[in-house]
Parts: sequence; structure tokens; C-alpha cells
Amino acid sequence: MVIIMEQTRTSLSALCADICDCMGIKPPESAEKSAGHLKKLCGEETAERVIMYNPDAMAEWLYKKYPEYFEDVSERCALEYPLATVMPSVTPVCFATMYTGAAPERHGIQKYEKPVLKIDTIFDALIRQGKRVAIVATEGCSISKIFLERDMDYYIFPASANADEQAVRKGLELIAEDKYDFLVIYNGMYDSVMHATYPESEEAMEWLRHHTKAFARIHSAAKAAAATSGRTTLVGFATDHGVHTAENGRGSHGKDIPEDIEITHFYDFI
Repeated sequence: MVIIMEQTRTSLSALCADICDCMGIKPPESAEKSAGHLKKLCGEETAERVIMYNPDAMAEWLYKKYPEYFEDVSERCALEYPLATVMPSVTPVCFATMYTGAAPERHGIQKYEKPVLKIDTIFDALIRQGKRVAIVATEGCSISKIFLERDMDYYIFPASANADEQAVRKGLELIAEDKYDFLVIYNGMYDSVMHATYPESEEAMEWLRHHTKAFARIHSAAKAAAATSGRTTLVGFATDHGVHTAENGRGSHGKDIPEDIEITHFYDFI
């Protein structure tokens, strides 16, 4: 695995243009400049398909402290990509930045709220290029709401303890069908459970493990689909923010502290 080593951690706002570079498309209008790391992973080739698995709240410190929980991810990916998320480090703000490439003051979500984004997003950029785009997520989550009103497909499952698994299964189905050029699959149960308990509780860690195993399934499906179709594919394990234990003993995030800001993404080019 290649690990990016920089004196200054790359901002999450650079990721959107980085993905667009890999796909050979023009980034959204307000996207900040690409850091070029994903393009290096792809080399001279273009990613004909991108699959982004977005598990919520996978802090870098969790990966460093419990590397064995992340082996299903780290052993399958060629690139370990350390990033700094944005403030406030809450889900809608961070995913808005991830998929617009813009800072919160530019895309407009600067607190925990879920309005439909009106500025240019990676989804809009892809649609302009004739790409087939879809989001698979849980009803009420940020990703299911802030990117609505685009000419793309949405597979939104009712909120339940089984919704994450339903999202993964639908994602696997869509990958096998080779139906989309850009596919986002969101899972949020680790985030929900750690808020109700604490980041390292037995229940929360079980869900963390569920998410890393889900990525292994997604990666395997992507590899099989790429072998069948011949389409080059970029697969990402891409979280939004970290987490810390608050004074009340429960899991939380939103602060400008390393536990919440420092995240690691993992990518493979198939």
C-alpha cells in the first residue's frame, strides 16, 4: 500500500477535483484544486467507473488504534489517503464539501442541517458529461437529502437497524448490473450507535466491523464486475469526519480537534 506522507494534511475539499481528474471530467464550478493523489493511483488510465462507499464517522484514530478492524479495507486498497475534514465536523457539512469540493462558507451548509445544495456538485458535473449516477442511502440521512433534485437515481431505504445492510445489498446488485458510472453507497449505523453509547463500545465496534466487511464485499463485487465489463474502476472507503468521547461519556463530533478532524480514506484502482 502507498501511504501519502505530507507535512500538511490534504483538505477534504481537494478530493472532489481529485476524483474528477481520475474520471477525465471537469470538476464542479466551486471545487478547490485537486491534490493529484488519486490521479497518481490511476496513472495514465481513466476511471470509467467510481464506487464510493461512505461509512459515517470512521475516525483515523480508530484505524490507528484498531488496525485489525480495518484489515478488510487496508489489505484490499493500494492507497491510504490521510485527510483533514472541515469545520464544523458534522455529517452534512463534511459530505457537502466532499462532493462539491467547496468550503462550507461557499456551499452554504455551515451547521447540522440538511437543505438541498444549490451549488454545483460532482453529481451535476457527471450528469453534464452524460454519466449515469446514483446514490444508495438511508431515509433522513444527510446524503439522502442534500443532493436531491438532480437528474440521477436515488435508492433510499426506510431508517431501521437493517437499512445499512439493505443499502449494501442494493449497491452490490447495481455493481453487478454495471448500471452506473458513479455510485455512492452510504452506511451510518456506527455513527448512530456510538452517539447512543461511546466510540469504543462493544455495540459501536460491532458496527464498525460491519462497515469494513461491507467494503470488502463491495470491493469484491467491483473487481468481478470490472473483470466482466473491462471497465476500469476506482473504489473508495471514504468517511466524512472523526469522533470523540464527550464529557457526558457519549460519542460526539463537531469540534476542531484531531479526533474529529483527522480521517483516512482508502482507494483501489481495478
